[in-house]
Amino acid sequence: QVAELLRGMQRGSGNREAALCRLRWALQNKETQQKFVRLDGSVRLLTGLFTSSLADVQLEAARCLHELSHSSDPAVAEACLPMTPYLLTYLSGHSIEFMELCLYTLGNLVVESEAVRKQLLPQGIIPALASCIQSPHEAVLEGLGYVLSQLLQAKEAPTEIVPLVLDAGLPQHMLRLVCAGLKSGTGAAVEFAWCLHYMVCGHTVNAALLALGVVPALALLLLDVASQMSPGAAGGLELLVCPVLRCLGNLLAEESVGCDARIQDERLLVALFVILQCLFQEHPFLVQESLWLLNNLTADEPFFCSALLTLDLLPALLQLLAHSQIASVLVLTVLCNIAEKGPAYCQELHLRAGPAPLLGALALTDAAVLGQCLELLHLLFLHCPQAAIDFVSHGGLQALEWHQGHVELAERVQALLLAVSP
Repeated sequence: QVAELLRGMQRGSGNREAALCRLRWALQNKETQQKFVRLDGSVRLLTGLFTSSLADVQLEAARCLHELSHSSDPAVAEACLPMTPYLLTYLSGHSIEFMELCLYTLGNLVVESEAVRKQLLPQGIIPALASCIQSPHEAVLEGLGYVLSQLLQAKEAPTEIVPLVLDAGLPQHMLRLVCAGLKSGTGAAVEFAWCLHYMVCGHTVNAALLALGVVPALALLLLDVASQMSPGAAGGLELLVCPVLRCLGNLLAEESVGCDARIQDERLLVALFVILQCLFQEHPFLVQESLWLLNNLTADEPFFCSALLTLDLLPALLQLLAHSQIASVLVLTVLCNIAEKGPAYCQELHLRAGPAPLLGALALTDAAVLGQCLELLHLLFLHCPQAAIDFVSHGGLQALEWHQGHVELAERVQALLLAVSP
């Protein structure tokens, strides 16, 4: 059947278009994709039609190539190597639909094959993509963001791809499009937010990203997102919020980065909790992302520790203790960040929370949660003697004794028992 379709494509233009249309549907099947690329002359013929001067034939050939690019077989992707120069060339001067097809085809091909990526880089894929980023068309920008996000996830991205992206001046345009997402459509903004995240994960250009003002720009975006939130009506904003939270959290986790003075704004904490309140029921994965950012905001910065207490956000934070194991650890870590700031913070923390949340955490069995809880107890007892007294009066000794047999934590438990025993 595939051979018959190939013969059909070699006939007159009308038959070619119809045969290409049938081939496109056939190429949705994995086995057909593999058979097609093995047939002698098949890719050469499709390349010829893809470069045809007949627009309708060319478009159908592009659709066939797009179907091929969906294959998870690297051999199929590598069979498409002769097409890559044309895919890059056609990123300018063609219809929006044709450009969109070329972009998504490129994005699919680079996922499956290092050989394709190795060929595309010297062919100039990054400059070609940079020339598209000023496009006024949302569909083109979304497709462009898709290609870049696939490239930036490659194992060789930090050393071979990210420097080219930086040299092409793409990050400032990515940031602009992410921050414009609430006005011009979130599709492209989501893709470029993930692009920034993947660049941050590579740790090679974070200084350059910080110099571009990524941290204050994304913080301001969170304020805008929160202002448009309402419970149960996210409107797809969770797709944008996730990479933005992750990107901000990871940038602030860099050892060489202090908390940017430009984001020392109480409204950022309020926005974070508004987003959580509106989204976490339907999108629970955002709890971990939000807490990771909150942890890095409070780690070395008294400003956000004070704001968390004075804005009375502690109850909302403590509610997340029971959400999941990871959430429990992160909540307790944020509380430790506050307690580490000294006696005044510990007294305020004890006054507002009391011993109940810690007793609840001690009732859990996870070693990571228990370890973080013991660290918090140590800081509170050290800086706030009243916290130790109240802890004991609420049954804290028995709660600690329950964990004396824990191999990893026994010494720390014993030290706390000595600290609070009469």
